[in-house]
Amino acid sequence: MKTFLPSSAVTSDFFKSDCCHHCPTNHFNTYTTSQNTRFSMRIIRAPSIGRAHELVIKMILEKGWILHTEDSEATIEFEEVTLQVDTPLAEPAVSLHSRFQQRFVEQYARDLLHGSHASFEYDYHGRLFDWGERLVADGQPVHIDQIAYIVDKLRTSPTTRRAIAITWNPVIDQKLDDCPCLQLVQCVLRDGKLNMRVIFRSNDMLTAAGANMYALVQLQKSIADALEVPCGTYTHISLIPHIYYIRDIHDIEPFCGKGTLIQPVKEVCRACQKCERAKAV
Repeated sequence: MKTFLPSSAVTSDFFKSDCCHHCPTNHFNTYTTSQNTRFSMRIIRAPSIGRAHELVIKMILEKGWILHTEDSEATIEFEEVTLQVDTPLAEPAVSLHSRFQQRFVEQYARDLLHGSHASFEYDYHGRLFDWGERLVADGQPVHIDQIAYIVDKLRTSPTTRRAIAITWNPVIDQKLDDCPCLQLVQCVLRDGKLNMRVIFRSNDMLTAAGANMYALVQLQKSIADALEVPCGTYTHISLIPHIYYIRDIHDIEPFCGKGTLIQPVKEVCRACQKCERAKAV
């Protein structure tokens, strides 16, 4: 399998500026199995989750395309993307451009790890720590603590590839308008460190991904602490990364820097109209 930098990629200088000393030159790659078959998984490597958040927003706003969802929401979306962070506990954990700063993401992480009294159609704490709502096995309600399973599995079988947790519950989620975006969490022990990989079926990269990544890294740390090992890499896979560019237009402006940091596609600029560049397109 070869790696190459496609002509449509974000300019390499932008990515080189945040390159870890051990990273390859190109942070933004497309993988292919042959010249005729292109698997368009983009990979962004960053030194922290806060920086990964900024890089993926830049990629979507500059290279994405417009799509109106089944709920009639105006979005700009992109193809599959992987965010790989080798030091997930490094700063900045939260982008300074985000509306959701440290206090918010810390509370979000506490809710994921320990639960919340708020009422939602679903929450990730319930799906990870008490999976099985409305399900019955052998005449008994299903209650599965998947995080306890991951810890026990890795403790007894350190080389396992089976330490996973899922969130999807077809009995409930096929009927929900707002069903879980996070689908799978996998933890593996390699080289004495706990690596975490997560898969999102869909991901609001502007206003949700920052808190998602922060909370999941705290979950990674919690599992690593239980196993008495350090955290390794955090890999965040989004199958359909997107931004609600009309609904969240005011959240785009701080990342964009009035066109000095990001040069969005013309549809986003037309919706914004906050700078000279936007007014000129």
